[in-house]
Amino acid sequence: MTTATAAPDRAADAAALFADLPEARLSSLAQWRALSGRIVWTMATKGELIVAVITPLVFTLGFYLPLRFVMKFQGIDYAQYVMPIIVLQTMAFTMMSNAQLAAFEALTGLSTRMQTMPIGMLVPLSARIAAGLVRSITSLTAAVLFGYVIGFRFVAGFGQAALFCLFSLAIGTTLALGADALGSLTKSPESLSQALTLPTLIFGMLSCGFVPERNFPAWIQGFVRNQPVSQFSFALRDMAAGGVSWQVLWVPLVWVIGLALVFIPLAIWASVRRS
Repeated sequence: MTTATAAPDRAADAAALFADLPEARLSSLAQWRALSGRIVWTMATKGELIVAVITPLVFTLGFYLPLRFVMKFQGIDYAQYVMPIIVLQTMAFTMMSNAQLAAFEALTGLSTRMQTMPIGMLVPLSARIAAGLVRSITSLTAAVLFGYVIGFRFVAGFGQAALFCLFSLAIGTTLALGADALGSLTKSPESLSQALTLPTLIFGMLSCGFVPERNFPAWIQGFVRNQPVSQFSFALRDMAAGGVSWQVLWVPLVWVIGLALVFIPLAIWASVRRS
């Protein structure tokens, strides 16, 4: 009898103890800040942000040094010409990092665990994309600084330079969304690296980012000219030079919007589905 009456008394005492505390309110914004901060802190402490700075340096040296004299004989300022593909390659690096992060969270069960908690449905995905954006900004800043060292300049003024950066980040974020979906679905960081590296190399090498279209065989020039990496490089190159026109910008803009319309719902579905 004593034990039976003591239990309700303890429950009443506990209720009275916490009665004055405010009611807990779930905040998706606070959850997003916490998860984004966790990922960014991990990137900072594990050296991933340092790698994000070193990678554009490797791209700059690897792409610029071998071809600068050859392009000089063709009358091309290669520092100005090659900078867009260096930036695009750094955005591809962000894409692969996002894919590996999503795959790791799915593989370790963290994604499933967060689905059982009172966390906003889109918070984990948006946190990964926000952290990827931090990585993209870091890499883009480093790429532009290294570009200035080799002679790259924003000739068209501040507005076009800002457009250059914003368009680059839009490309990187769109690719990161597609890669995030792929990582959530496959749950294999190792195989993802191989799967994403090959198309990145193919579209990068078979583009007008490294050499002009006329340097390719005639039978493949149509693909080289019209594929998205070439179209992105055309627009970015004009933004850094005399300023991009709508005639040049609308095609790569359609590519970005079209990819976003495919990747955004795919990333949301892959992130919220129950495995």
